[in-house]
Amino acid sequence: MCLLSQINTYYRKHNAGRIVQGDILREVKFTDWDWDIKNSNIEIYEKVLPYLVIITQDCDLDQDFKYRTTTTKNNDKLLQSILVCPAYGWEDFIKGDHLIDFDLKMESINSNQRNLIKHQQVPRYHYLETDSENQTPALVIDFKHYYTFPVEFLRYIYKKHYVSSMNELFRESLSQRFSFYLSRIGLPEIRKMSE
Repeated sequence: MCLLSQINTYYRKHNAGRIVQGDILREVKFTDWDWDIKNSNIEIYEKVLPYLVIITQDCDLDQDFKYRTTTTKNNDKLLQSILVCPAYGWEDFIKGDHLIDFDLKMESINSNQRNLIKHQQVPRYHYLETDSENQTPALVIDFKHYYTFPVEFLRYIYKKHYVSSMNELFRESLSQRFSFYLSRIGLPEIRKMSE
C-alpha cells in the first residue's frame, strides 16, 4: 500500500519555540471591555476562554518571531496582534451552554445539526476531534467569535497554556473555512414584482 501522507493524527506537539498557527491553548484569562451606552462609560471585565486556537497565518507568525529575536531595524515584519478563535466544549455547545460564563444562553443543537457540524458541513462552525493524548475534549469553533490579542501577551502566557497543535492539513482546512466564512457575501432578499 502506498503511503501518501505522513500525517496520521489530528494533533501533535511541537518544539518550535514560538507561537504557531493551529496551536491550541487552554484556560486563557484576559481583560475585555465594552461601551456602556446607558451610563456613557467603559466597562472592563475579565473573561476566561476554555480553549482558543491560533488563526494568524504561520508565515506571519514566523517572520514576527524572527523580527523580535534579532536586531533588525526594519519593522516590516512586526505583528501588532494575533488572531484567535475561541473553541467551546462540544457537550456544552450542543446544549447551548457554552457561553453561560459570559451570561449568554445560545440555542441548543439538534441531532441532525450535530452530524452536519461534525462533518464540517455547516459553514459557521468547525468541529475539532477529541485529543485524548492531551486530555482535550471535542471542541467547536464558531466563526462569528474571534479575538485579537497583543503578541507579547500571548508570548508571555504561551508555555503555561499550550496544549497541542493541529497538524498542518487540519490547520489549513480550518484557516480556509474561517476565511471563507468571513468573506461570504450577504445577499439581500429581492421581492419579485408581479407581472
